[in-house]
Amino acid sequence: MSFFQVQNSINCRGKLVDLSIPKVMGIINLTPDSFYEKSRQYGKEHIINRVDEIVSQGVDIIDIGAYSSRPGADNITEDEEWKRLQPALNAIRSKYQEVLISVDTFRSRIAQKCIEEYNVNLINDISGGELDKDMFSVVGKLQVPYILMHMQGTPQNMQDNPQYKHIIQEMLSYFANKKEQLLQAGVKDVIIDPGFGFGKTLDHNYEILHRLNEFQILENPLLVGISRKSMIYKYFDNTAEDALNGTTVLNTLALTKGAKFLRVHDVKEAVEAVMLFTKVQTQ
Repeated sequence: MSFFQVQNSINCRGKLVDLSIPKVMGIINLTPDSFYEKSRQYGKEHIINRVDEIVSQGVDIIDIGAYSSRPGADNITEDEEWKRLQPALNAIRSKYQEVLISVDTFRSRIAQKCIEEYNVNLINDISGGELDKDMFSVVGKLQVPYILMHMQGTPQNMQDNPQYKHIIQEMLSYFANKKEQLLQAGVKDVIIDPGFGFGKTLDHNYEILHRLNEFQILENPLLVGISRKSMIYKYFDNTAEDALNGTTVLNTLALTKGAKFLRVHDVKEAVEAVMLFTKVQTQ
């Protein structure tokens, strides 16, 4: 049981989202080099087919990104990122006006265009505002929830040699400082993402998961993005394609430690994990 009063709802541009039941975010990657090949989507028809599938499986939020953040990924231009995002958002919004959409971007101008032109509901920033100083003010001005992630370094160098003296204390300090900056910028809803795999070794990732409940001291909803990551498949010495069972196990553990959002490639399995977890909790 937590002694901290974790925020139990978020306002997604006028839509109040109740977090008493954890939410599932389904990943759509508009990139040619995302680490999990089956998550890559090409062309409007393919994208809409994928959205149809995950909506039918019970997804709560679609998380769409056009900039690959895998270790060592290419640093594409802002124009290229928008060139990938714009037709996909147009296709999704043409069919699904009410579905909640999160855009995975660290660029404030991309975020602003997505919100203003396509009524995007959340912004998911891997850099915590470090890669674009205007991000916090844009999110504050446009009043969307902001997913604040922790990353040591950049996608290009984050896994070179990640080191910490006291990883949980350092991360909590980082989040507390960023929360204050976001508050000053007028951001009302902040979601905390520990950033599994972003500037962390395999052991760092498991220590964070083991101590995930400690992040409840921040009193913000927690998002966990573990889906098919190397912390699973490298432990078993296999591949991302083999990591579904491990993903479900770790997602379920994360739910027991207070996670309110699961960001996943495999929506059906995550939705079922949430349903079973909720069933146990309500007995």
